[in-house]
Amino acid sequence: MKKISILGSTGSIGTQTLDVVSHYPELFAVEGLAGGHNVELLAEQARAFKPKKVSVATKALADKLLADIPSGTEVFYGEEGLLEIAAATDADVVVTALVGSQGLKPTLAAVEAGKQIGLANKETLVSAGHLVTELASRRNVQLLPIDSEHSAIFQCLNGESKERIHNITLTASGGSFRDRTREELHGVTVQDALKHPNWSMGAKITIDSATMVNKGLEVIEAHWLFGLSYEQINVLIHPESIIHSFVEFVDHSIIAQLGMPDMRVPIQYALTYPDRMRTPSQRLSLAEVGRLHFREMDLDRYPCLRMAYESGRAGGSVPAVFNAANEVAVERFLKGEIGFLHIEDLIASVLDRHTAVKVPELQHILEIDRWARVAASGIRFTL
Repeated sequence: MKKISILGSTGSIGTQTLDVVSHYPELFAVEGLAGGHNVELLAEQARAFKPKKVSVATKALADKLLADIPSGTEVFYGEEGLLEIAAATDADVVVTALVGSQGLKPTLAAVEAGKQIGLANKETLVSAGHLVTELASRRNVQLLPIDSEHSAIFQCLNGESKERIHNITLTASGGSFRDRTREELHGVTVQDALKHPNWSMGAKITIDSATMVNKGLEVIEAHWLFGLSYEQINVLIHPESIIHSFVEFVDHSIIAQLGMPDMRVPIQYALTYPDRMRTPSQRLSLAEVGRLHFREMDLDRYPCLRMAYESGRAGGSVPAVFNAANEVAVERFLKGEIGFLHIEDLIASVLDRHTAVKVPELQHILEIDRWARVAASGIRFTL
Protein backbone atom coordinates (compact mmCIF):
# COMPACT_ATOMS: atom_id res chain seq x y z
CA MET A 1 0.00 0.00 0.00
CA LYS A 2 1.33 3.41 -1.01
CA LYS A 3 1.03 6.16 1.61
CA ILE A 4 0.13 9.65 0.41
CA SER A 5 0.03 13.18 1.79
CA ILE A 6 -1.62 16.03 -0.09
CA LEU A 7 -0.74 19.71 0.16
CA GLY A 8 -3.84 21.56 -1.04
CA SER A 9 -6.35 18.76 -0.52
CA THR A 10 -9.42 21.02 -0.77
CA GLY A 11 -8.46 22.54 -4.13
CA SER A 12 -9.20 21.22 -7.60
CA ILE A 13 -6.15 18.93 -7.87
CA GLY A 14 -6.43 17.84 -4.24
CA THR A 15 -10.08 16.80 -4.48
CA GLN A 16 -9.42 14.94 -7.74
CA THR A 17 -6.45 13.19 -6.15
CA LEU A 18 -8.71 11.95 -3.36
CA ASP A 19 -11.24 10.84 -5.98
CA VAL A 20 -8.50 8.70 -7.56
CA VAL A 21 -7.55 7.33 -4.14
CA SER A 22 -11.17 6.48 -3.38
CA HIS A 23 -11.31 4.14 -6.38
CA TYR A 24 -8.36 2.11 -5.05
CA PRO A 25 -8.66 1.97 -1.25
CA GLU A 26 -6.63 -1.24 -1.24
CA LEU A 27 -3.67 0.52 -2.92
CA PHE A 28 -3.52 3.90 -1.18
CA ALA A 29 -3.61 5.21 2.38
CA VAL A 30 -3.85 8.92 3.16
CA GLU A 31 -1.32 10.03 5.78
CA GLY A 32 -1.77 13.79 5.77
CA LEU A 33 -4.00 16.52 4.32
CA ALA A 34 -3.37 20.29 4.20
CA GLY A 35 -6.50 22.18 3.29
CA GLY A 36 -6.08 25.92 3.78
CA HIS A 37 -9.29 27.77 4.71
CA ASN A 38 -12.02 25.31 3.64
CA VAL A 39 -12.55 23.71 7.05
CA GLU A 40 -15.86 22.07 6.19
CA LEU A 41 -14.47 20.20 3.18
CA LEU A 42 -11.27 19.29 5.01
CA ALA A 43 -13.30 17.85 7.89
CA GLU A 44 -15.32 15.81 5.41
CA GLN A 45 -12.09 14.53 3.82
CA ALA A 46 -10.63 13.68 7.21
CA ARG A 47 -13.69 11.65 8.16
CA ALA A 48 -13.62 9.80 4.83
CA PHE A 49 -9.89 9.06 4.59
CA LYS A 50 -8.79 9.17 8.26
CA PRO A 51 -5.36 10.78 7.85
CA LYS A 52 -3.01 10.88 10.83
CA LYS A 53 -2.42 14.62 10.40
CA VAL A 54 -4.27 17.57 8.89
CA SER A 55 -3.41 21.24 8.59
CA VAL A 56 -5.32 24.48 8.03
CA ALA A 57 -4.32 28.10 7.49
CA THR A 58 -4.81 29.57 10.99
CA LYS A 59 -5.07 28.60 14.65
CA ALA A 60 -8.70 29.71 14.76
CA LEU A 61 -9.54 27.35 11.93
CA ALA A 62 -7.56 24.59 13.62
CA ASP A 63 -9.59 25.03 16.81
CA LYS A 64 -12.79 24.87 14.77
CA LEU A 65 -11.62 21.75 12.94
CA LEU A 66 -10.79 19.84 16.12
CA ALA A 67 -14.41 19.27 16.97
CA ASP A 68 -15.31 17.87 13.58
CA ILE A 69 -12.69 15.22 12.73
CA PRO A 70 -11.79 11.70 13.94
CA SER A 71 -10.27 11.70 17.41
CA GLY A 72 -6.98 10.14 16.31
CA THR A 73 -6.15 12.89 13.80
CA GLU A 74 -3.63 15.56 14.81
CA VAL A 75 -4.33 19.14 13.73
CA PHE A 76 -1.69 21.70 12.69
CA TYR A 77 -1.86 25.14 11.12
CA GLY A 78 0.05 27.79 9.21
CA GLU A 79 3.43 27.30 7.58
CA GLU A 80 4.45 24.88 10.32
CA GLY A 81 1.41 22.79 9.48
CA LEU A 82 2.32 22.67 5.79
CA LEU A 83 5.84 21.53 6.69
CA GLU A 84 4.39 18.89 9.02
CA ILE A 85 2.17 17.42 6.29
CA ALA A 86 4.99 17.67 3.73
CA ALA A 87 7.82 16.07 5.67
CA ALA A 88 6.75 14.63 9.03
CA THR A 89 4.36 11.82 8.07
CA ASP A 90 5.03 8.27 6.86
CA ALA A 91 3.94 9.21 3.34
CA ASP A 92 5.84 7.71 0.42
CA VAL A 93 4.46 10.33 -1.99
CA VAL A 94 3.61 13.98 -1.34
CA VAL A 95 1.24 15.57 -3.84
CA THR A 96 2.05 19.28 -3.91
CA ALA A 97 -1.12 20.97 -5.12
CA LEU A 98 -0.87 24.29 -3.31
CA VAL A 99 -1.60 27.40 -5.35
CA GLY A 100 1.34 29.74 -5.90
CA SER A 101 4.73 30.19 -4.33
CA GLN A 102 3.53 29.07 -0.88
CA GLY A 103 4.33 25.57 -2.13
CA LEU A 104 8.08 26.19 -2.31
CA LYS A 105 9.20 25.61 1.28
CA PRO A 106 6.93 22.57 1.90
CA THR A 107 8.06 20.97 -1.37
CA LEU A 108 11.72 21.47 -0.48
CA ALA A 109 11.01 20.00 2.97
CA ALA A 110 9.33 16.96 1.41
CA VAL A 111 12.26 16.43 -0.96
CA GLU A 112 14.75 16.78 1.90
CA ALA A 113 12.76 14.13 3.79
CA GLY A 114 13.13 11.76 0.82
CA LYS A 115 9.47 11.80 -0.27
CA GLN A 116 8.63 11.22 -3.91
CA ILE A 117 6.85 14.28 -5.28
CA GLY A 118 3.65 14.39 -7.32
CA LEU A 119 4.18 17.92 -8.62
CA ALA A 120 1.13 20.03 -9.40
CA ASN A 121 2.58 23.26 -7.97
CA LYS A 122 4.48 24.61 -10.98
CA GLU A 123 5.40 27.82 -9.14
CA THR A 124 7.89 25.84 -7.04
CA LEU A 125 10.09 25.09 -10.04
CA VAL A 126 9.47 28.52 -11.53
CA SER A 127 10.71 30.33 -8.42
CA ALA A 128 13.51 27.97 -7.39
CA GLY A 129 14.05 25.34 -10.06
CA HIS A 130 17.80 25.25 -9.51
CA LEU A 131 17.36 24.56 -5.79
CA VAL A 132 14.59 21.98 -6.13
CA THR A 133 16.18 19.94 -8.91
CA GLU A 134 19.61 19.93 -7.26
CA LEU A 135 18.14 18.77 -3.94
CA ALA A 136 15.98 16.14 -5.65
CA SER A 137 19.04 14.77 -7.43
CA ARG A 138 21.03 14.69 -4.20
CA ARG A 139 18.23 12.98 -2.25
CA ASN A 140 17.39 10.60 -5.14
CA VAL A 141 13.81 11.88 -5.21
CA GLN A 142 11.62 11.71 -8.31
CA LEU A 143 9.63 14.74 -9.37
CA LEU A 144 6.60 13.13 -11.03
CA PRO A 145 4.64 15.76 -12.99
CA ILE A 146 0.89 16.05 -12.50
CA ASP A 147 0.18 18.92 -14.89
CA SER A 148 -1.36 17.27 -17.94
CA GLU A 149 1.22 18.80 -20.31
CA HIS A 150 4.26 17.74 -18.32
CA SER A 151 2.79 14.33 -17.62
CA ALA A 152 2.32 13.95 -21.37
CA ILE A 153 5.97 14.81 -22.07
CA PHE A 154 7.06 12.50 -19.25
CA GLN A 155 5.05 9.64 -20.77
CA CYS A 156 6.30 10.35 -24.30
CA LEU A 157 9.89 10.07 -23.06
CA ASN A 158 9.44 6.63 -21.48
CA GLY A 159 12.17 4.44 -22.94
CA GLU A 160 13.59 7.30 -25.02
CA SER A 161 16.96 9.04 -24.82
CA LYS A 162 16.63 12.69 -23.83
CA GLU A 163 19.72 13.40 -25.92
CA ARG A 164 17.65 12.55 -29.01
CA ILE A 165 14.98 15.19 -28.32
CA HIS A 166 14.76 17.88 -31.01
CA ASN A 167 12.04 19.84 -29.20
CA ILE A 168 8.88 19.50 -27.18
CA THR A 169 5.55 21.23 -27.69
CA LEU A 170 3.19 22.10 -24.86
CA THR A 171 -0.37 22.46 -26.07
CA ALA A 172 -2.63 25.23 -24.80
CA SER A 173 -6.40 25.40 -24.93
CA GLY A 174 -6.21 29.17 -25.40
CA GLY A 175 -8.28 29.81 -22.29
CA SER A 176 -11.55 31.65 -21.83
CA PHE A 177 -10.81 34.35 -24.42
CA ARG A 178 -9.11 32.30 -27.14
CA ASP A 179 -11.59 33.48 -29.79
CA ARG A 180 -11.38 37.18 -28.87
CA THR A 181 -9.03 39.77 -30.28
CA ARG A 182 -7.03 42.00 -27.94
CA GLU A 183 -9.45 44.83 -28.69
CA GLU A 184 -12.31 42.64 -27.46
CA LEU A 185 -10.59 42.09 -24.09
CA HIS A 186 -11.21 45.61 -22.86
CA GLY A 187 -13.83 45.52 -20.11
CA VAL A 188 -14.12 41.74 -19.78
CA THR A 189 -15.37 40.64 -16.37
CA VAL A 190 -14.10 38.18 -13.80
CA GLN A 191 -17.09 35.98 -14.57
CA ASP A 192 -16.15 35.97 -18.27
CA ALA A 193 -12.54 35.03 -17.47
CA LEU A 194 -13.56 32.14 -15.22
CA LYS A 195 -15.50 30.33 -17.96
CA HIS A 196 -12.81 27.91 -19.12
CA PRO A 197 -14.02 25.99 -22.18
CA ASN A 198 -12.34 22.64 -21.42
CA TRP A 199 -11.04 22.19 -17.87
CA SER A 200 -12.53 22.44 -14.38
CA MET A 201 -9.90 24.30 -12.35
CA GLY A 202 -9.52 26.79 -9.54
CA ALA A 203 -9.97 30.54 -10.09
CA LYS A 204 -6.27 31.45 -10.14
CA ILE A 205 -5.22 28.87 -12.72
CA THR A 206 -8.28 29.65 -14.86
CA ILE A 207 -7.29 33.33 -15.03
CA ASP A 208 -3.69 32.28 -15.74
CA SER A 209 -5.00 30.19 -18.62
CA ALA A 210 -6.79 33.20 -20.08
CA THR A 211 -3.66 35.39 -19.90
CA MET A 212 -1.40 32.48 -20.97
CA VAL A 213 0.67 33.00 -17.81
CA ASN A 214 -0.12 29.40 -16.95
CA LYS A 215 1.53 28.21 -20.15
CA GLY A 216 4.48 30.48 -19.44
CA LEU A 217 4.92 28.93 -16.01
CA GLU A 218 4.71 25.50 -17.66
CA VAL A 219 7.46 26.46 -20.11
CA ILE A 220 9.77 27.37 -17.22
CA GLU A 221 8.76 24.22 -15.33
CA ALA A 222 9.48 22.08 -18.41
CA HIS A 223 12.96 23.63 -18.66
CA TRP A 224 13.75 22.31 -15.17
CA LEU A 225 11.88 19.00 -15.35
CA PHE A 226 13.38 17.85 -18.63
CA GLY A 227 16.66 19.78 -18.77
CA LEU A 228 15.82 21.48 -22.07
CA SER A 229 16.77 24.90 -23.41
CA TYR A 230 13.99 27.42 -23.97
CA GLU A 231 14.66 27.17 -27.70
CA GLN A 232 13.56 23.52 -27.47
CA ILE A 233 10.22 24.31 -25.79
CA ASN A 234 7.33 25.37 -28.02
CA VAL A 235 3.69 26.24 -27.34
CA LEU A 236 0.82 25.51 -29.71
CA ILE A 237 -2.85 26.41 -29.29
CA HIS A 238 -5.01 23.28 -29.50
CA PRO A 239 -8.61 24.18 -28.61
CA GLU A 240 -9.87 20.62 -28.05
CA SER A 241 -7.21 19.74 -25.40
CA ILE A 242 -7.04 16.18 -26.72
CA ILE A 243 -3.30 16.12 -27.50
CA HIS A 244 -1.86 17.06 -24.14
CA SER A 245 1.67 17.65 -25.48
CA PHE A 246 4.20 15.99 -27.77
CA VAL A 247 7.89 15.37 -28.40
CA GLU A 248 9.73 15.65 -31.71
CA PHE A 249 12.93 13.65 -31.92
CA VAL A 250 16.01 14.25 -34.06
CA ASP A 251 14.72 11.85 -36.74
CA HIS A 252 11.55 14.02 -37.00
CA SER A 253 9.40 11.32 -35.43
CA ILE A 254 6.74 12.78 -33.13
CA ILE A 255 5.31 10.99 -30.12
CA ALA A 256 2.21 12.51 -28.52
CA GLN A 257 0.01 11.66 -25.55
CA LEU A 258 -3.74 11.91 -26.12
CA GLY A 259 -6.80 11.61 -23.92
CA MET A 260 -9.95 13.35 -22.81
CA PRO A 261 -9.35 16.48 -20.70
CA ASP A 262 -9.55 14.87 -17.24
CA MET A 263 -6.92 15.66 -14.61
CA ARG A 264 -7.53 12.36 -12.84
CA VAL A 265 -5.50 10.59 -15.54
CA PRO A 266 -2.16 12.39 -14.96
CA ILE A 267 -2.81 12.42 -11.22
CA GLN A 268 -3.29 8.66 -11.14
CA TYR A 269 -0.26 8.07 -13.36
CA ALA A 270 1.92 10.03 -10.92
CA LEU A 271 0.56 7.94 -8.03
CA THR A 272 0.92 4.55 -9.73
CA TYR A 273 4.06 5.16 -11.83
CA PRO A 274 5.51 3.12 -13.46
CA ASP A 275 2.31 1.06 -13.45
CA ARG A 276 -1.01 1.97 -15.08
CA MET A 277 -4.47 1.29 -13.66
CA ARG A 278 -8.02 1.71 -14.86
CA THR A 279 -9.46 5.18 -14.29
CA PRO A 280 -13.02 6.50 -13.95
CA SER A 281 -12.29 8.91 -16.81
CA GLN A 282 -14.08 8.84 -20.17
CA ARG A 283 -12.39 6.96 -23.01
CA LEU A 284 -11.26 8.97 -26.02
CA SER A 285 -12.96 8.23 -29.34
CA LEU A 286 -11.18 10.02 -32.18
CA ALA A 287 -14.03 9.11 -34.49
CA GLU A 288 -16.45 11.00 -32.27
CA VAL A 289 -14.09 13.96 -31.91
CA GLY A 290 -13.78 14.03 -35.70
CA ARG A 291 -11.29 16.87 -36.08
CA LEU A 292 -8.48 18.43 -34.11
CA HIS A 293 -7.43 22.04 -34.62
CA PHE A 294 -4.18 23.90 -34.04
CA ARG A 295 -3.02 27.53 -34.15
CA GLU A 296 0.41 29.07 -33.98
CA MET A 297 1.08 30.91 -30.73
CA ASP A 298 1.01 34.71 -31.14
CA LEU A 299 3.22 36.38 -28.52
CA ASP A 300 1.79 39.80 -29.40
CA ARG A 301 -1.69 38.51 -28.57
CA TYR A 302 -0.37 36.87 -25.38
CA PRO A 303 2.42 39.14 -24.04
CA CYS A 304 2.45 37.32 -20.70
CA LEU A 305 3.80 34.23 -22.44
CA ARG A 306 6.51 36.34 -24.08
CA MET A 307 7.46 37.74 -20.65
CA ALA A 308 7.60 34.21 -19.25
CA TYR A 309 10.06 33.12 -21.95
CA GLU A 310 12.14 36.25 -21.32
CA SER A 311 12.09 35.64 -17.56
CA GLY A 312 13.09 32.02 -17.99
CA ARG A 313 15.99 32.91 -20.27
CA ALA A 314 17.13 35.63 -17.85
CA GLY A 315 17.05 33.05 -15.07
CA GLY A 316 18.18 33.66 -11.52
CA SER A 317 15.61 35.61 -9.53
CA VAL A 318 13.64 36.91 -12.53
CA PRO A 319 11.14 33.99 -12.83
CA ALA A 320 10.30 34.36 -9.13
CA VAL A 321 9.46 38.02 -9.73
CA PHE A 322 7.34 37.15 -12.76
CA ASN A 323 5.43 34.59 -10.71
CA ALA A 324 4.92 36.77 -7.61
CA ALA A 325 3.80 39.79 -9.62
CA ASN A 326 1.30 37.63 -11.48
CA GLU A 327 -0.11 36.14 -8.28
CA VAL A 328 -0.82 39.62 -6.93
CA ALA A 329 -2.19 40.80 -10.27
CA VAL A 330 -4.63 37.87 -10.48
CA GLU A 331 -5.75 38.40 -6.89
CA ARG A 332 -6.37 42.08 -7.57
CA PHE A 333 -8.28 41.29 -10.77
CA LEU A 334 -10.48 38.78 -8.95
CA LYS A 335 -11.23 41.47 -6.35
CA GLY A 336 -12.16 43.97 -9.05
CA GLU A 337 -9.25 46.31 -8.28
CA ILE A 338 -7.72 46.12 -11.78
CA GLY A 339 -8.90 45.23 -15.26
CA PHE A 340 -7.99 42.05 -17.12
CA LEU A 341 -5.43 43.72 -19.39
CA HIS A 342 -3.86 45.41 -16.38
CA ILE A 343 -2.52 41.99 -15.33
CA GLU A 344 0.13 42.06 -18.06
CA ASP A 345 0.90 45.75 -17.45
CA LEU A 346 1.44 45.11 -13.75
CA ILE A 347 3.77 42.14 -14.37
CA ALA A 348 5.82 44.14 -16.89
CA SER A 349 6.11 47.08 -14.49
CA VAL A 350 7.39 44.93 -11.61
CA LEU A 351 9.87 43.12 -13.87
CA ASP A 352 11.21 46.48 -15.07
CA ARG A 353 11.89 47.52 -11.45
CA HIS A 354 13.78 44.36 -10.51
CA THR A 355 17.56 44.00 -10.40
CA ALA A 356 18.24 40.33 -11.09
CA VAL A 357 20.20 38.06 -8.74
CA LYS A 358 22.05 35.44 -10.78
CA VAL A 359 22.05 32.40 -8.45
CA PRO A 360 19.75 33.20 -5.52
CA GLU A 361 19.65 31.08 -2.38
CA LEU A 362 16.31 30.23 -0.77
CA GLN A 363 16.38 33.26 1.55
CA HIS A 364 17.08 35.55 -1.41
CA ILE A 365 14.15 34.06 -3.32
CA LEU A 366 11.78 34.54 -0.38
CA GLU A 367 12.91 38.14 0.09
CA ILE A 368 12.60 38.90 -3.63
CA ASP A 369 9.16 37.26 -3.67
CA ARG A 370 8.04 39.55 -0.84
CA TRP A 371 9.51 42.61 -2.57
CA ALA A 372 7.70 41.78 -5.83
CA ARG A 373 4.38 41.36 -4.01
CA VAL A 374 4.70 44.71 -2.29
CA ALA A 375 5.65 46.36 -5.58
CA ALA A 376 2.73 44.73 -7.40
CA SER A 377 0.29 45.74 -4.67
CA GLY A 378 1.30 49.40 -4.91
CA ILE A 379 0.84 49.90 -8.66
CA ARG A 380 -2.35 51.79 -9.49
CA PHE A 381 -4.44 51.75 -12.65
CA THR A 382 -7.53 53.67 -13.73
CA LEU A 383 -10.49 51.38 -14.35
